[in-house]
Amino acid sequence: MLKKALKNVISEKESNELISAFDQIGEIIIIRIPDSLLSKKEIIGKALLEDVKIVRSVFYQSSAVSSDFRTRDLEIIAGEDNTETEYKEFGCRFTVDVKNAFFSPRLSTERERIANLIQNEEVMVNMFAGIGMFSIMAAKRKKCIVYSLDINPVASKLCETNIRLNKLAGNVISVNGDTSEIIRERLRNKSDRTLMLLPERSDEFLDSAINTTKDGGIIHYYSHIHADKKIEAGKLSEEHYLKVTPVKSEILHSKIVRAVGPRYYQTVVDIKISK
Repeated sequence: MLKKALKNVISEKESNELISAFDQIGEIIIIRIPDSLLSKKEIIGKALLEDVKIVRSVFYQSSAVSSDFRTRDLEIIAGEDNTETEYKEFGCRFTVDVKNAFFSPRLSTERERIANLIQNEEVMVNMFAGIGMFSIMAAKRKKCIVYSLDINPVASKLCETNIRLNKLAGNVISVNGDTSEIIRERLRNKSDRTLMLLPERSDEFLDSAINTTKDGGIIHYYSHIHADKKIEAGKLSEEHYLKVTPVKSEILHSKIVRAVGPRYYQTVVDIKISK
């Protein structure tokens, strides 16, 4: 679709540079543009807006996701300057603010995997929940309780909105604040399953994940791993976890979630802990 939209605007070589940097989220397109093509960003935006009929806004992502709130800088390059849209995934509806709260369409496979692992009557603590997608997809399928934590007040407010948008079998409780403090004050030994989807800071929050997880509970530990061979990334992430964990742990599963750079991967390790 991107190549078709830009065939009269930039060369095929240039369009190949853009393919991996293109996300469509509801009525919004977000594109990362290499420095060599920045002079053409408005032309690129206009071409996408005209070709992709359901899209009303095209944004250029001018910074990586950063800060505790996990936000990014977006610059409007075509269409309406509105960063909110509706996004649908696996039978759920979500209001998304692509600038002011963390969201990635590239985690859809992992969201479905976690939702399929949840069991009825489980309690899950989602430590870095964002707008609540993992939480809501789990509670849509099973009669579980999910504590959906995030420090970003915009993300927590959107999570509350998204809870109301979906008919859930279980219950999602959105809590805004510092994850470590919330766990220390309210959620010790509460969780049968703990999700810690902040791969760049998982080691920093591992003690909190262990504190909220019951003896015999499961932690889904995400990390960023460098691997010269892709096939080795999962094993390397297991080895890293076992080096940093302070508790007895049984590795249940590991896998690559997605590539995040050359020979650099986001991985997940599923662990059963014993306290």
